[in-house]
Amino acid sequence: MKKLGFGLMRLPKTDPQDQKAIDIPQFIQMTDLFLERGFTYFDTAYMYHDSESERAVKTVVTSRIPRDKFLLATKLPSPYLEKPEDLERIFCEQQEKCGADYFDYYLLHCLNTRLYEKVSALGAFEFVQQKKAEGKVRRIGFSFHDTADVLDRILTEHPEMEFVQLQLNYLDWESPTVQSRLCYEVARKHGKEIIVMEPIKGGMLANVPDSARALMNAANPDRTPAEWAVRFVASLEGVIMVLSGMSNMDQLDENTRFMSDFTPLSEEENAMLFACAEQINKSIAVNCTGCSYCTTDCPKQIPIPAWFDLYNKEGKKTEKTVAFAADHPLPSDCIKCGKCEKQCPQKLPIRRLLRAATDALEL
Repeated sequence: MKKLGFGLMRLPKTDPQDQKAIDIPQFIQMTDLFLERGFTYFDTAYMYHDSESERAVKTVVTSRIPRDKFLLATKLPSPYLEKPEDLERIFCEQQEKCGADYFDYYLLHCLNTRLYEKVSALGAFEFVQQKKAEGKVRRIGFSFHDTADVLDRILTEHPEMEFVQLQLNYLDWESPTVQSRLCYEVARKHGKEIIVMEPIKGGMLANVPDSARALMNAANPDRTPAEWAVRFVASLEGVIMVLSGMSNMDQLDENTRFMSDFTPLSEEENAMLFACAEQINKSIAVNCTGCSYCTTDCPKQIPIPAWFDLYNKEGKKTEKTVAFAADHPLPSDCIKCGKCEKQCPQKLPIRRLLRAATDALEL
């Protein structure tokens, strides 16, 4: 199968502020072009788009496309599980929402130290094995957001897991918190196939500073920053799929074009990208991917990723920040409860960064 997967976490919307407002006509056009160009892998999850992504899959994919023409992945939502009965209830709900008799790839979602202990106590590993035995799941694995030693523990204790989904990109390759390289090496040590998430880091690596773009253009002026980012991870041994959360037809058109003719990067090209990473890190205040996990339990409903995006792009009080502040809760509304930091896959010190954004944007 071709290595590019359609991540259904950042679908086009008719209202930019409403995660449920998925633009179904545009999603249909994107899906049809994706399949027409020979790509087959769709990745959704229980919580994406405020729990509407799986329903959109039924509307756009499973009700329109023959089941043998695509691969469907979704995830058992670890943060939402409270008791063993939730496993079967949510799985059946996902089947109904997706309109799927079976899932090609089924993952325990977003494992870290805390959630690993939780799903283990609830019997989630045994549950997904049971679903595979029943023919309702073809392959089982998990997505992961923690340090390499935790990943090594999980794969050692659960060799039945067939693949792991990791956040890999050239910006996070040597990150002490994300630990892309170290996690990749652990997965390879255990002989596991790898699915890549956040190859463009929530769009951050599609819009790089001029200093990084100059290095890329010197290496190959015909490649966009997004193409460099996706090619980096697709070139890694053991990577079977690279997910891209494509939000419009232009992004899908670009990604499917260059991944239709994929060639691995050279050592020199990889070195160039690591030099780009140094330039990018100098230019950004917050390494946020915009996943919005942090907003799930925020008692003040602060749109944290949006504020971090403005902090990165504006850096000071502007007409844009004032206009946004007029209609949304402010970073200064934070009560420092810390719920956001427990959910953040990037392990960002969100409370401190919100304070910094408040000061910089004069909110």
